[in-house]
Amino acid sequence: MARTPSNMLALGTKAPEFELLDTVSNETLSLEKLKGKNGTVVMFICNHCPFVIHVNPELSKLGKEYQAKGIGFVAISSNDVVNYPQDAPDLMKEKAKAMEYSFPYLYDETQEVAKAYDAACTPDFYLFEANLELVYRGQLDDSRPGNGLPLTGSDLRNAMDAVLNGNAVDSNQKPSIGCNIKWK
Repeated sequence: MARTPSNMLALGTKAPEFELLDTVSNETLSLEKLKGKNGTVVMFICNHCPFVIHVNPELSKLGKEYQAKGIGFVAISSNDVVNYPQDAPDLMKEKAKAMEYSFPYLYDETQEVAKAYDAACTPDFYLFEANLELVYRGQLDDSRPGNGLPLTGSDLRNAMDAVLNGNAVDSNQKPSIGCNIKWK
Protein backbone atom coordinates (compact mmCIF):
# COMPACT_ATOMS: atom_id res chain seq x y z
CA MET A 1 0.00 0.00 0.00
CA ALA A 2 1.44 3.34 -1.08
CA ARG A 3 2.15 5.95 1.57
CA THR A 4 1.57 9.38 0.03
CA PRO A 5 1.74 12.47 2.31
CA SER A 6 -0.43 15.59 2.16
CA ASN A 7 0.87 18.55 0.19
CA MET A 8 0.10 20.86 3.16
CA LEU A 9 -1.72 23.75 1.50
CA ALA A 10 -0.63 27.11 2.97
CA LEU A 11 -2.42 28.12 6.17
CA GLY A 12 -4.64 31.14 5.61
CA THR A 13 -5.67 29.95 2.12
CA LYS A 14 -9.31 30.74 1.34
CA ALA A 15 -11.37 27.58 0.73
CA PRO A 16 -11.86 27.07 -2.99
CA GLU A 17 -15.57 27.14 -3.89
CA PHE A 18 -17.14 24.09 -5.49
CA GLU A 19 -20.41 22.60 -6.67
CA LEU A 20 -20.42 18.81 -6.74
CA LEU A 21 -22.88 15.92 -6.87
CA ASP A 22 -23.79 14.46 -3.49
CA THR A 23 -23.93 10.73 -4.14
CA VAL A 24 -26.42 10.18 -1.30
CA SER A 25 -29.07 12.83 -2.04
CA ASN A 26 -28.29 13.08 -5.78
CA GLU A 27 -28.28 16.88 -5.39
CA THR A 28 -25.57 19.28 -6.49
CA LEU A 29 -24.19 20.95 -3.36
CA SER A 30 -21.87 23.93 -2.94
CA LEU A 31 -19.32 24.85 -0.32
CA GLU A 32 -21.46 27.91 0.43
CA LYS A 33 -24.41 25.64 1.29
CA LEU A 34 -22.34 23.14 3.28
CA LYS A 35 -20.13 25.44 5.34
CA GLY A 36 -20.68 25.47 9.08
CA LYS A 37 -21.34 28.62 11.08
CA ASN A 38 -18.23 27.95 13.22
CA GLY A 39 -15.97 26.21 10.70
CA THR A 40 -15.84 23.62 7.96
CA VAL A 41 -13.99 20.35 7.49
CA VAL A 42 -13.32 19.29 3.90
CA MET A 43 -11.88 15.81 3.55
CA PHE A 44 -10.78 13.88 0.51
CA ILE A 45 -11.54 10.21 0.93
CA CYS A 46 -12.52 7.22 -1.22
CA ASN A 47 -14.09 3.81 -0.80
CA HIS A 48 -11.20 1.43 -1.39
CA CYS A 49 -8.13 2.96 0.31
CA PRO A 50 -7.02 0.97 3.40
CA PHE A 51 -6.09 4.23 5.17
CA VAL A 52 -9.64 5.58 4.71
CA ILE A 53 -11.20 2.23 5.68
CA HIS A 54 -9.11 2.43 8.87
CA VAL A 55 -10.32 5.94 9.83
CA ASN A 56 -13.95 5.60 8.67
CA PRO A 57 -15.39 4.83 12.14
CA GLU A 58 -13.78 7.99 13.55
CA LEU A 59 -14.96 10.11 10.59
CA SER A 60 -18.55 9.11 11.29
CA LYS A 61 -18.13 9.83 15.00
CA LEU A 62 -16.44 13.23 14.48
CA GLY A 63 -19.02 14.30 11.93
CA LYS A 64 -21.93 13.67 14.26
CA GLU A 65 -20.18 15.22 17.27
CA TYR A 66 -18.89 18.39 15.63
CA GLN A 67 -21.78 19.11 13.26
CA ALA A 68 -23.84 19.55 16.43
CA LYS A 69 -21.31 22.26 17.43
CA GLY A 70 -21.61 24.20 14.17
CA ILE A 71 -18.74 22.66 12.20
CA GLY A 72 -19.73 21.73 8.65
CA PHE A 73 -18.41 18.44 7.30
CA VAL A 74 -18.05 17.33 3.70
CA ALA A 75 -16.29 14.33 2.15
CA ILE A 76 -15.14 14.34 -1.47
CA SER A 77 -13.90 11.50 -3.65
CA SER A 78 -11.86 12.59 -6.67
CA ASN A 79 -10.56 9.21 -7.79
CA ASP A 80 -10.63 8.04 -11.41
CA VAL A 81 -13.54 5.59 -11.43
CA VAL A 82 -12.65 4.12 -14.83
CA ASN A 83 -9.53 2.51 -13.38
CA TYR A 84 -10.89 2.28 -9.81
CA PRO A 85 -14.56 1.27 -10.26
CA GLN A 86 -14.93 0.50 -6.53
CA ASP A 87 -14.95 4.32 -6.05
CA ALA A 88 -17.91 4.91 -8.40
CA PRO A 89 -20.75 7.18 -7.21
CA ASP A 90 -23.28 4.36 -6.67
CA LEU A 91 -20.77 2.57 -4.43
CA MET A 92 -19.94 5.85 -2.66
CA LYS A 93 -23.64 6.09 -1.76
CA GLU A 94 -23.57 2.54 -0.37
CA LYS A 95 -20.43 3.32 1.68
CA ALA A 96 -21.94 6.53 3.08
CA LYS A 97 -25.03 4.66 4.22
CA ALA A 98 -23.07 1.70 5.61
CA MET A 99 -20.76 4.02 7.59
CA GLU A 100 -23.70 6.21 8.68
CA TYR A 101 -22.04 9.40 7.42
CA SER A 102 -23.92 12.41 8.74
CA PHE A 103 -22.28 14.53 6.04
CA PRO A 104 -22.48 14.58 2.24
CA TYR A 105 -20.13 12.38 0.20
CA LEU A 106 -19.46 14.31 -3.00
CA TYR A 107 -18.08 13.07 -6.32
CA ASP A 108 -15.42 15.24 -8.01
CA GLU A 109 -15.60 13.69 -11.49
CA THR A 110 -13.35 16.29 -13.17
CA GLN A 111 -10.82 16.23 -10.30
CA GLU A 112 -10.77 20.04 -10.44
CA VAL A 113 -11.75 20.38 -6.78
CA ALA A 114 -8.94 18.09 -5.62
CA LYS A 115 -6.52 20.16 -7.70
CA ALA A 116 -7.89 23.43 -6.26
CA TYR A 117 -7.29 22.11 -2.72
CA ASP A 118 -3.90 20.66 -3.69
CA ALA A 119 -5.12 17.33 -2.31
CA ALA A 120 -2.64 14.48 -2.66
CA CYS A 121 -3.90 11.51 -0.70
CA THR A 122 -6.87 9.79 0.86
CA PRO A 123 -7.58 10.70 3.55
CA ASP A 124 -6.58 14.36 3.33
CA PHE A 125 -8.12 16.78 5.87
CA TYR A 126 -8.67 20.56 5.79
CA LEU A 127 -10.25 22.70 8.51
CA PHE A 128 -11.42 26.20 7.65
CA GLU A 129 -12.59 28.70 10.24
CA ALA A 130 -15.93 30.52 9.95
CA ASN A 131 -14.63 32.89 7.23
CA LEU A 132 -13.34 29.89 5.24
CA GLU A 133 -9.65 30.56 5.88
CA LEU A 134 -7.50 27.45 6.31
CA VAL A 135 -6.36 26.89 9.90
CA TYR A 136 -5.52 23.18 9.80
CA ARG A 137 -4.46 20.64 7.19
CA GLY A 138 -2.95 17.29 7.82
CA GLN A 139 -3.58 14.05 9.62
CA LEU A 140 -6.55 12.85 11.63
CA ASP A 141 -4.21 11.38 14.27
CA ASP A 142 -1.13 9.13 14.46
CA SER A 143 -3.07 5.88 13.92
CA ARG A 144 -2.41 4.00 10.67
CA PRO A 145 -3.48 0.56 9.49
CA GLY A 146 -1.44 -1.98 11.41
CA ASN A 147 0.57 0.40 13.63
CA GLY A 148 -1.39 -0.50 16.78
CA LEU A 149 -2.07 3.12 17.79
CA PRO A 150 -5.66 3.89 18.79
CA LEU A 151 -7.91 5.81 16.44
CA THR A 152 -8.81 9.03 18.29
CA GLY A 153 -9.02 11.82 15.71
CA SER A 154 -6.91 13.85 18.16
CA ASP A 155 -5.11 16.13 15.69
CA LEU A 156 -8.26 17.22 13.84
CA ARG A 157 -10.27 17.20 17.07
CA ASN A 158 -7.75 19.54 18.79
CA ALA A 159 -7.86 21.92 15.82
CA MET A 160 -11.69 21.99 15.80
CA ASP A 161 -11.78 22.55 19.57
CA ALA A 162 -9.36 25.48 19.21
CA VAL A 163 -11.58 27.05 16.53
CA LEU A 164 -14.70 26.54 18.65
CA ASN A 165 -13.00 28.07 21.71
CA GLY A 166 -11.69 31.08 19.77
CA ASN A 167 -8.06 29.99 20.17
CA ALA A 168 -5.29 29.84 17.59
CA VAL A 169 -4.79 26.42 16.03
CA ASP A 170 -1.30 25.03 16.66
CA SER A 171 0.65 25.58 13.42
CA ASN A 172 2.81 22.50 14.08
CA GLN A 173 0.79 20.13 11.90
CA LYS A 174 1.69 16.68 10.55
CA PRO A 175 0.76 15.69 7.02
CA SER A 176 -1.81 13.01 6.50
CA ILE A 177 -0.55 9.78 5.00
CA GLY A 178 -2.63 7.65 2.68
CA CYS A 179 -3.13 6.30 -0.80
CA ASN A 180 -2.44 8.76 -3.60
CA ILE A 181 -5.46 10.26 -5.33
CA LYS A 182 -6.05 8.19 -8.46
CA TRP A 183 -5.57 10.82 -11.17
CA LYS A 184 -6.92 10.35 -14.68
